[in-house]
Amino acid sequence: MKKTIKVIITILIIAIICVAAFIIFSKDKTEIKTIKSEKQLLRIYNNEYEDDILDNKLTAAMTMPFSLLYNMSTARYVNYSKGIYDAMGAEVDIASTETRLNTNEIVPTYDAAESTSSKSSKDYSTTNIQVENVDEADIIKTDGDYIYSISDNYVIITNVLDPENIKVEAKIAIDSNCVPEDLILYKDKLVVIAAKVNTPIYSGYRYNNNQDTIVRIYSLEDGSKPRLIKSYEMNQPYYTSRCIDNELYVISCGYLREEDDKILHNYREDNVSKEIPLKNIKYIEGLKTTKQTIISEMDLNDITKRINIDSYLMDVSNAYVSENSIYLLNQRYDYDNDVPSIKSLFGLLGIIGPFKAEYDDRYTNNYGVKTEIYKFNILKDGKVSYDTKTKTDGKTINQYSLDELNGHLRVALYDNSKGSRVVVFNENLKEIGSSDYVAKGENMYSSRFMGNKAYFVTYRTMDPLFVIDLSNEKNPTVLGELHIPGYSTYLHPYDENHLIGIGMETQETVNRDYSGRVISTSARIIGMKMALFDVTDVNNPIQLSQTIIGDSRTTSAILTNPKALLFSKERQLIAIPVNNYTEDFEISTSGDSNSTMINSYRNYSKPCIGEGYFVYNINLEDGFNLKGVITHEKTNKNKYYYYNTSKLLRGLYIENNLYTVSETAVKVHNLENLEQVSELKIK
Repeated sequence: MKKTIKVIITILIIAIICVAAFIIFSKDKTEIKTIKSEKQLLRIYNNEYEDDILDNKLTAAMTMPFSLLYNMSTARYVNYSKGIYDAMGAEVDIASTETRLNTNEIVPTYDAAESTSSKSSKDYSTTNIQVENVDEADIIKTDGDYIYSISDNYVIITNVLDPENIKVEAKIAIDSNCVPEDLILYKDKLVVIAAKVNTPIYSGYRYNNNQDTIVRIYSLEDGSKPRLIKSYEMNQPYYTSRCIDNELYVISCGYLREEDDKILHNYREDNVSKEIPLKNIKYIEGLKTTKQTIISEMDLNDITKRINIDSYLMDVSNAYVSENSIYLLNQRYDYDNDVPSIKSLFGLLGIIGPFKAEYDDRYTNNYGVKTEIYKFNILKDGKVSYDTKTKTDGKTINQYSLDELNGHLRVALYDNSKGSRVVVFNENLKEIGSSDYVAKGENMYSSRFMGNKAYFVTYRTMDPLFVIDLSNEKNPTVLGELHIPGYSTYLHPYDENHLIGIGMETQETVNRDYSGRVISTSARIIGMKMALFDVTDVNNPIQLSQTIIGDSRTTSAILTNPKALLFSKERQLIAIPVNNYTEDFEISTSGDSNSTMINSYRNYSKPCIGEGYFVYNINLEDGFNLKGVITHEKTNKNKYYYYNTSKLLRGLYIENNLYTVSETAVKVHNLENLEQVSELKIK
């Protein structure tokens, strides 16, 4: 009897191992998958796929009778009424045929002349970008002879050949329901990226997206008559874009759209509707989402070439682009199940694995905010190819939280409960090093990478500026920190040993009860601040100079958008747009809960100041010195609310003149003494 039981147990163990091995080794190991059918897209849209079915069912099989275990060989298939599908909703095709859509290439009716540079020889400023040779779109561009800016639904081309007699050369209207969002200037071509606002369509239990991304490319050979030479549209809201050499990349992201029981996967090129082939629609194994990210690429030197459009079923909350790679990030709160995976059960230790599940930190203490990083390679022909992915603890702030050096990705992350750190990944996004956590309980407000150093600012009631040494990528080390009032939301390199911080100045207050015990601390914002830091001694960074701007109501586009900065070390120039609103902000920290709260309230007792362009001299010896303030609109001080109509956009210089551009006007001032040279009303 005992012998029979042993035989049955042995057979059962062997069967479990064989079935597991069959499932593991018969499973497609490719991380990136291709959509196989229209039905699969519709099922994903309706959340009708099961990503974890293998792990859950195989683990549960440990307590199943053998007769049920036998049927687990088909556990990866979900039986729908119209066919057999795998765990991600893909229809199983015995013949392994791939569904393909017929798409006909459309050759433009115009001649595509080779672009020639039309840049003038003048000295002029360009957009404040993060990565050298990777141009970023902005709401204003210049080539030294013309300024291209956005005003309401128009793109304004301003002739500035004669600073004393500037004039509107042309206006570009996209469409009646299109709003320009960004501009890219490449040689004699202007790329206008706009949002097309559609009427929302209610489908069952949700609204479909109501924005499309519109890309219009204009020839500027005749500056007075910009000519539309290429256009395309994508059925998702615009997210970001880059221009690397002659290659244009536009990224859109939003929810999948359903119409008449079919998921839309089309785009329009030169007003002709085309479908994105199913082979170009991909998903990441194990990633469950109804979000779609579209990456388009085209050669601006030869617009007769077909636009390359790829669709990935993923969400995007941050993006960083180097010359060789595109990194798309998704940040979400992760709930991991306390269930071992197939790999932990039947990996290299598979022989004893069924009775030795490994419950590591991944399954026992892995809750919280996670950042998923997806890497795409930029190939020699400009096309984009998915490479790999990773996931790490914490979250990033913006694109400046990432940097690539020698193919390795460095990321600044923070977690409210753990603190802030820098993590280094190799070319395959395998973690090779991580600094210690610092500033537990504080949020990270800004970060910047400069060579082998990383700098980031955290804040609760004081502003620690941390310096991280990355020369040893396997052991990033915190070298020094500086504690000062306030915080910086943007860090900008002055030179390799000096850093500019732009943010807010605060005043700390200690709150006590009747017995004198400290019950909480609070920090009230009292104005904007620019500071100049010396990081020559990385173990002891110091603040060389600072300037406080305005009061508690003061804000600026630079706080959230670094492209609003105008900086030139050679010209000893730094300038930013500044706004004053009727709002105060207070940041309080409870000593009991160690939590941070941001409260805002209206203060109608203070008149609004409006907006202006603050121009400073900056150098290491004298720090910041205000040269003057340029205003475009005068605010009615009898009113206690802010007229947000003038929208001072940007400032730029051409030769020795400073141009400030808003939606209503362009002003020219002498850069040395800020005397006004001329003014042009746009509307």
